[in-house]
Amino acid sequence: MAQLEKKTLATDFWNDKETAEKIFSEISQIKEELDPWLDLLNQIEESHEYIQLLEEEYDEDTAQDLFALIEKNERIYESLKIASLLSDIYDKNNAFLTIHSGAGGTEACDWVSMLLRMYSRWAENCHFKTQILDLQESEGGIKSVTIQINGKNSYGYLKGESGVHRLVRISPFDSNKRRHTTFSSVYVSPVIDDTIDVNIKPEDIRIDTYRASGAGGQHVNKTDSAVRLTHLETGIVVQCQNERSQHKNKAMAMKVLTSRLFEYYRIQKEAEQSKHAMEKKDISWGNQIRSYVFQPYTMVKDHRTQHQIGNIQSVMDGAIDTLIETYLTWRLESSD
Repeated sequence: MAQLEKKTLATDFWNDKETAEKIFSEISQIKEELDPWLDLLNQIEESHEYIQLLEEEYDEDTAQDLFALIEKNERIYESLKIASLLSDIYDKNNAFLTIHSGAGGTEACDWVSMLLRMYSRWAENCHFKTQILDLQESEGGIKSVTIQINGKNSYGYLKGESGVHRLVRISPFDSNKRRHTTFSSVYVSPVIDDTIDVNIKPEDIRIDTYRASGAGGQHVNKTDSAVRLTHLETGIVVQCQNERSQHKNKAMAMKVLTSRLFEYYRIQKEAEQSKHAMEKKDISWGNQIRSYVFQPYTMVKDHRTQHQIGNIQSVMDGAIDTLIETYLTWRLESSD
């Protein structure tokens, strides 16, 4: 009788395709998270073998191989440690990242260009792919830009970058060599798939078309191919001019708008539940999350975690992993 019941349960399991797929998906996800750690353990075991060889007889080539393996393992460990801090459901998704210039004219637009380079270099170091969806140029730099960053956990890594970024330096645009303070806002939202339902009514959107600027040749400047969408209820504005076709630009802009609204409503819900209240305050304009100081000293400081980096040039070259890690750790501890 017991064997018959076991057989029946097994049959029911395999006949329930949805349940079976869900379980196998969870197993696959666990395996995907566990395998890199197992590979790292194997690499560490290999380094122990190098150490034993060197204890028996020192060899310069073997020592160099050992040092290279240790450095490689340290990089792998750091990336796995950061990834282990990602637990939100959309952390694994790709990301939309938008940078807007604040008040300050040419200086502010140059700051947007600098931040775009910083995030692009970071993505390149992570072997992520980037695509510019919209670029509004201005004298001396960029007024606003939206890029899509494709790579595993890219949203999870970058979600803490949302907020106001403050620059302090002697402006290269000031003939009197005075120190200037300027701001840019960064907004990050996850690229979500069609299974997520965000209700956007046609009457809630204003659609504007205009001539695209920048790369794309003569054709892109002769047609009103660029699209701007304004969500009337929230005031969220997105635009896209990357594609030659107005239809494709509208489709991409709608995708970005859906992502932005999803993130907007998620934050609203968290605010209503009084969660992450401190973080939400930091995200508002005028409450910078991070300062980048070039003069009279050099320092990058995250005002949420109090983490500081003296080598500002390395940060501007994309070395923001420690800033990301300390934020994710702080956020996890703040939610406890």
